[in-house]
This record gives sequence, structure tokens and C-alpha cells, in this order.
Amino acid sequence: MRRCDMAEMVQKESGGAILNHWALAISCILLMITGFAFLFHLEWIGSVFGGFNTMKTVHNWVGVIFSVSLVFTMFQYLGDSLKYDADDAQWFKVAGGYLSHKVKVPPMGKHNPGQKLYYLGIALFGLLIALSGFGIWLMKENTTIMLLSHLVHNVAFVFFCIMVPVHIYLSTLANPGTLPIMLSGKVPLALAKKRYPKWVKAMGKM
Repeated sequence: MRRCDMAEMVQKESGGAILNHWALAISCILLMITGFAFLFHLEWIGSVFGGFNTMKTVHNWVGVIFSVSLVFTMFQYLGDSLKYDADDAQWFKVAGGYLSHKVKVPPMGKHNPGQKLYYLGIALFGLLIALSGFGIWLMKENTTIMLLSHLVHNVAFVFFCIMVPVHIYLSTLANPGTLPIMLSGKVPLALAKKRYPKWVKAMGKM
């Protein structure tokens, strides 16, 4: 691995993408915390917000931020998340190398299939949780919509409780060097060549 590759940085994410990522992440975590408090009537969390009524107001308006950020995320990642090739299929066969370091992981583009599926999951369940949330908030008079919205909201919430912790683990402990990308937007060229060789080649830096 050449020393110049270790020193040279390449821009993987834009400033706008980073800002939107953290808006989505922080709003999502706040919604999960307050959602848990509502679901299990956790008084001690409610007291942090000054009571359940105040926490409900915070939950609703943070939900607006989440929804807007979700739309931007979909515009940014949805197109790439729907594109799969033979290397992506092979990636699934070897589970991305997470289960064994002895397997050969095929070359990847800017995003691997696991990330693509995560973005699709966030898009699908994010839309469900956002739309049902607005239904709960704004359609109190319609019993049918309220009941359906609560059901969809809770089911989507369960999927978020699975996806988000897995995403946090894979972007930190499982893949050292990934988190700094969402802080500066940059990645060492050497690391990019190792993890995203097809993307680096497309930029003409191989």
C-alpha cells in the first residue's frame, strides 16, 4: 500500500449529505427514545421532557424534521440502492465477509449491497412510520385511520429498532474508518481502493 495513498483523501460524501445524515440520525434516535417512553409508559423519560404532553409535542415536531430529512435521503440514495449486479449477488453469497475473513469479497462500488438494502429499508419503513405518525397526530377524529396508523406505526417502529442498532454497529466497530466519512465526508484513498474499488476506478484514481 503506497504511502501517498494513505495520505491522499478523496471526497465520498458532500457537506449537504453529511448534514442531512446527522439530521436523520439524531431525529431518529430522539423519536425512538420518546417512542419507547410512550409505548411502555416510561415516566422517567417523560419527566426529562417535562411530562408526557411536552414530550408528545417534541415527538411530533422532531417527526417533521425526520420526514423532511427522509425525503432528502431518498433523493440521494434511492437510485443507487435499486441497482444490483453480479458482484452484488456474490457479496450476498459470502455475506460481505462478515461471517468469515477467509472468503473473497467481490469489488464494490460506492455502496455495498448491505448498505443498499439498509437505505431501502429506511425508505420503506421511514415512509410508513412518517405517514402513520401524521395520521395519529392529525386524524384524531377518524377512529379507523387512528387504529390503522397506530398499527403501522408500531410495526415500522419494531423494524427501526432492529435496523438502526445494526447500522450503528456496522458503521463503527465492524468497519473501522467508516464513521469519519460521515464527519468529514472524506476517506483515505488507500481505504477507498480496498472497500470501494469500482467507485475509485470510475473516478480514475486506481
